[in-house]
Amino acid sequence: MFSINQKITNASLKNKIFIVLFLLSIGSFSQEKENYNKVVSEFQTFYNEGNYNAIFNMFNYSMKKALPLKKTQAFFSDLKSKLGKISQVEFNKLKDETHIYKITFAAEVRDVTLHVDGNNKIGGLLVTYHKPDNLPVLERNTTKMILPFKEEWMVFWGGTNKEQNYHVAYENQQFAYDILMVKDGVSFNGDPKNNESYYVFGKDIIAPCDAKVVKVITGVSDNIPGELNPEQLTGNTIILETSNKEYLLFAHLKENSITVREGQFIRQGGLLGKCGNSGNTTEPHLHLSLQNTLDMNIATGAKLYFDRILVNGEIKQDYLPVKGDVIKNRD
Repeated sequence: MFSINQKITNASLKNKIFIVLFLLSIGSFSQEKENYNKVVSEFQTFYNEGNYNAIFNMFNYSMKKALPLKKTQAFFSDLKSKLGKISQVEFNKLKDETHIYKITFAAEVRDVTLHVDGNNKIGGLLVTYHKPDNLPVLERNTTKMILPFKEEWMVFWGGTNKEQNYHVAYENQQFAYDILMVKDGVSFNGDPKNNESYYVFGKDIIAPCDAKVVKVITGVSDNIPGELNPEQLTGNTIILETSNKEYLLFAHLKENSITVREGQFIRQGGLLGKCGNSGNTTEPHLHLSLQNTLDMNIATGAKLYFDRILVNGEIKQDYLPVKGDVIKNRD
């Protein structure tokens, strides 16, 4: 229905670039193949020269069908305008029988996953943010948390499987929550195109623990419900860092509602901002996720448990809410 997952699959080039990836069954190998090295070298030359027709001619039939010439030209033109020329290409590792290269563009470093078929044609190409191998591992929070709101809310997406929580399919936000308020089974009363009709819109978002504010994004307008903003995925955003190096991301906050600044230390229960409808979201709600590093683009999501909360009217301790749960902090 909504959330950053959809946002990522539809993200612009500055967020994540997905051409198409065909994984074919090929023999196993443990180092860079010579034919891959040659293909990557040619690709770098053609890309830096702006010869996108030549890149298109490097594609196999399936790749050409998935990315016709005009789309190929537009894609690489846009890519180059944002990232600049390639200065260095390094073979990094293997994954799913493909080669992954660490490519240094003028603007930043990216990972490129490449598949070359038996005819030395490109059959798959995936450009993503470069993810270092030494990122910390985080399975769940050890910091004790309260819920980041004062009233009774409902978990629209949450849990540890795809049926309960579609975020699970996305590594950087697996186990994230989408939470809103409902009455009589619906989330609004009145004109569904008006944000103020939604029960959750404008509700206070509070700090679930003592933490440092390490990221603030402001200035994003709230959407008309039903419309999306794929250019600014998380909208108005706050990221908190706990003393245990756990990172809490709050997305889609209301325009001009954020009350904290980067570098500020905030106590549990302190006001962060208000629930909104900014970013790539279809209606007002809070997207809340726990991750192992500050940068969402390279993060791995972790399970977020709450210390002692009311769940469907019963007290639960060290609890991970799931889809359909009605949750509230103990008074």
